Amino acid sequence: MNAALWTGQIALAAIFALSGALKSTMSRQRMLETGQTGAAAYPLPVVRFAAVCELLAVVGLIVPPLVGVAPQLAGWAAVGLAVVMLGAMAMHARLAITQRRPKEWFNVTVNVAILLVCIFVAAGRL
Repeated sequence: MNAALWTGQIALAAIFALSGALKSTMSRQRMLETGQTGAAAYPLPVVRFAAVCELLAVVGLIVPPLVGVAPQLAGWAAVGLAVVMLGAMAMHARLAITQRRPKEWFNVTVNVAILLVCIFVAAGRL
């Protein structure tokens, strides 16, 4: 079970490290060109704030259990990322419905998969 939890934590850390790094450094136009449609749905400061939160969650997923200090923080980081995924799902679904973008449903599916990993890690670490 511990190996599966670590696998989930590492996968989430990799996904959100990349996402957070890109969203914190790219221009809005570049984010849109690379398929990050959330950049159009929210003001840029909100996107940057979410990126910083994602990067902090990456640290929370890995460092506390690795060093053995407050390892339950990994579970709370996963809870925070689950909230981010719920927001992302709602935003992509809204774009799919209101702007008739059927490709957004694929993003919703990806968000659901990531959400399930977040829930697994949170349940296992809390």
